[in-house]
Amino acid sequence: MATEISARGRPRAIGQEEYNLYSSLSEDELVQMAIEQSLADKTRGPAATETTVPTRVNREPAHFYPWTRSAVSPESAPTSAPKGLFQEVMQKYNRSKSQLAPVDPVLKAIKEGDEEALTAMIKAGKNLSEPNKEGWLPLHEAAYYGQLNCLKVLHRAYPAVIDQRTLQEETALYLATCRGHVDCLQFLLQAGAEPDISNKSRETPLYKGADINTQASDSASALYEACKNGHEEVVEFLLSQGADANKTNKDGMLPLHIASKKGNYRIVQMLLPVTSRTRVRRSGISPLHLAAERNNDEVLEALLGARFDVNAPLAPERARLYEDRRSSALYFAVVNNNVYATELLLLAGADPNRDVISPLLVAIRHGCLRTMQLLLDHGANIDAYIATHPTAFPATIMFAMKCLSLLKFLMDLGCNGEPCFSCLYGNGPHPPAPPPSNRFNDAPTSDKAPSAVQFCEFLSAPEVSRWAGPIIDVLLDYVGNVQLCSRLKEHIDSFEDWAVIKEKAEPPRPLAHLCRLRVRKAIGKYRIKLLDTLPLPGRLIRYLKYENTQ
Repeated sequence: MATEISARGRPRAIGQEEYNLYSSLSEDELVQMAIEQSLADKTRGPAATETTVPTRVNREPAHFYPWTRSAVSPESAPTSAPKGLFQEVMQKYNRSKSQLAPVDPVLKAIKEGDEEALTAMIKAGKNLSEPNKEGWLPLHEAAYYGQLNCLKVLHRAYPAVIDQRTLQEETALYLATCRGHVDCLQFLLQAGAEPDISNKSRETPLYKGADINTQASDSASALYEACKNGHEEVVEFLLSQGADANKTNKDGMLPLHIASKKGNYRIVQMLLPVTSRTRVRRSGISPLHLAAERNNDEVLEALLGARFDVNAPLAPERARLYEDRRSSALYFAVVNNNVYATELLLLAGADPNRDVISPLLVAIRHGCLRTMQLLLDHGANIDAYIATHPTAFPATIMFAMKCLSLLKFLMDLGCNGEPCFSCLYGNGPHPPAPPPSNRFNDAPTSDKAPSAVQFCEFLSAPEVSRWAGPIIDVLLDYVGNVQLCSRLKEHIDSFEDWAVIKEKAEPPRPLAHLCRLRVRKAIGKYRIKLLDTLPLPGRLIRYLKYENTQ
């Protein structure tokens, strides 16, 4: 209870009517009284307080009230500095004010970040899109206090008010920016908030001290987020205001990367002139990789037109994220079976022989003749091997075994079948077939370099062995005098219908056949597909192409 000094110097309680008189004053009047009383106390000094009171009372100004004095009786003075009556009454006034003023449940929920309470209010039918007397919506409050989850709840419920302004013409985006709540700012931009709406002082969210290149906890800039969400006008505005297009997020990705991944051609076009190629190289991934991975052909064309390095490899740490250790943008296109993108990249100079697993092998697995032809026309090695899974024969043959027409197609184009019949064990006994964990489709199980798998070993796999005879039959058409090992003979002997294949393999092979092989070898495997253009008789060309076996 606040006190007043009586005429005899003893404190007495202030009545309720005096307190009501005090509570009717405005805060400005209270502050003015405090200043005057403080100046008066300093003039008198602490020793003169009690003796000065009677004289001071007679000379008070009209707006001065006795309970603002700071005086206590000497006998009741504490050892530490006492609180003045003004401070005591102010504390009581503030307490009573907080007790009497009704608590706004919406504001309380926002301040406490209780999005569940807001959601419950909305479901109960409470309208949270009505402004208060200052024109503030709950959306403004959430942006001001930096309560992102509450902001999301309110935006979902009332998306149309995202740019509504207070009486001072301040938007939620402006308030979030002024308070430095970057996560709220980014959310509002992603949601389509207009960044150049000014307040009454003609200040926009980007005016005076706001960092346009500010980054969130994941290091993503506002420009990056705008690119990720496809907000073309926001990207254009941010770039016009000097936003840095070369700031990466925590994964080292630039705005151009995410725009290429999302396939937004217009944003990519805006970013190309302001993106550093050095920063792109440092990131360890090219926008070409991302455009090819997502089949964004239009963006791929734009990047190639801007002369991005078509053979830029993935950094090792990024390539390790893929089981096949892919590296080139071309590999991404072939994996997607995207013939158009494959052709675009090859025409731009993509090297088809740079990946651990040749893109040609992937095309063979897909069975896409058009892609295979494109790769071979641009120099893909038809005798491709895989270093991580070594075989004693070309991996192209291994991938084509289950489709005889495809195998013949590759052999016609010059694939080398001789190693298939160069067995280490010959006519001697063969060791047991390797366990499945050491076969091609599984990763190596130890640090020891795996030994090369023999053709006869691979042919012994259950899923291939039933085709052993026809596979050997096709290959014999493209090799000379060869010797079948004991295991290949076992396979042929397992079916009576395959006996003719064994006879076909017996040397010596027909002279015409050996001559055909010699001519094909002289032409070379990179020109064998051009037989039709050579100045040779048609009958001979057909024979060299295995179209006439007579």
